[in-house]
Amino acid sequence: MTHSDRQAEPAIHVIGAGPAGLTAAEHLAQAGLKVVVHEQTPSPARKLLMAGRGGLNLTHSEPMERFLSRYGPAAETARAWIADFGPDDLIAWVGGLGQPTFVGSSGRVFPRAMKASPLLRAWLARLEGLGVEIRTRSRWIGWSGPDLVFETPDGERRVRPDAVVLALGGASWPRLGSDGDWKPWLEAQGVAVAPFRPANVGFDVDWSAAFRARFAGRPLKPVSVRLRDRTVPGEVMVTRYGLEGGAIYALSAALREAIEADGQVDIHLDLKPGLTVEQLTERLARPRFKASLATHLRKTVKLDPSAVALLRETGSLPADPLSLAQRIKAAPVRLTGFQGLDRAISTAGGVALEAVDARSMLIARPGVFVAGEMLDWEAPTGGYLLQASFASGVAAARGLLDWLGSKG
Repeated sequence: MTHSDRQAEPAIHVIGAGPAGLTAAEHLAQAGLKVVVHEQTPSPARKLLMAGRGGLNLTHSEPMERFLSRYGPAAETARAWIADFGPDDLIAWVGGLGQPTFVGSSGRVFPRAMKASPLLRAWLARLEGLGVEIRTRSRWIGWSGPDLVFETPDGERRVRPDAVVLALGGASWPRLGSDGDWKPWLEAQGVAVAPFRPANVGFDVDWSAAFRARFAGRPLKPVSVRLRDRTVPGEVMVTRYGLEGGAIYALSAALREAIEADGQVDIHLDLKPGLTVEQLTERLARPRFKASLATHLRKTVKLDPSAVALLRETGSLPADPLSLAQRIKAAPVRLTGFQGLDRAISTAGGVALEAVDARSMLIARPGVFVAGEMLDWEAPTGGYLLQASFASGVAAARGLLDWLGSKG
């Protein structure tokens, strides 16, 4: 059975109830438009709730030029989004939902509750008060002429909105709703879509069986990770397959590209970023007496067992204090691959930025606006992903309102 919606008043349909889609819906409803949001899963913002398990890192407090540099080739696009809805705006918006924030020691910004559920409940209540209708289990399956077609529990449904915002996410965490199935439907409309690739993902290391069995799941912190001339401080997690964690994610785009080009890439871990080579050498030169090297490293420079074992994974340890200090400051680790989309936090690829105009509207399909991770941009964790997702939703809403205004 096929149902049809034909609205007399201007009606906007937003497809995707993640941060970008709900943000667009809120701004459009505040402008007085009737807004319907479609979500293919049984409940909205599932990926946001998953992010909340790690504290919900909303944005970052660092200087704006450094902030924008995190978006790599998409930095100028991100600049336009964030100029209209930046970190201060996001913090104020969260506060308006009754969720005060704080800045952590690393400059990252979190809600004081350190989870997403209170924020989402307040947000959904606000949207309901604005008259936004959210239709769950409503899966978009493409166009039929001017109509959007949805699969619903009541059968196929067709709607013909005045405009639409697509905020369908990328292709990571498909069980949470971001499955990338929309790609062929847009390509059939002449929209350029770059292949999906995993971003903010773990990398493969050929650990010894003994190291893997004993230390998988153990963090290495604090450390710094160096790739060529770029160094990122943070935390690294040892996994059964290799390494993951914030410091790795910050380099994931460059690491992925190096592995795609050469099949492998070497990084260097500074296991004691708070000490210089000279300071380490002085401590390591102290008499060992009958202590084992592992005990000596633990007592003199406070290396924990996982760090000592990782040092041994890099080859025989040098006997002289200077060479050993240099190894601690630059332990080589070879990455031989990366995990797939199903294990990635986010994705690169998606709708080419050149396929949308300054209003965030598809050039090939006027009246269709695009926001969020389904666009071809990527950023590391640390608040950059969520900030751009929210801001791109604002940009799409404002672009849509401008387009409607230009049509009279």
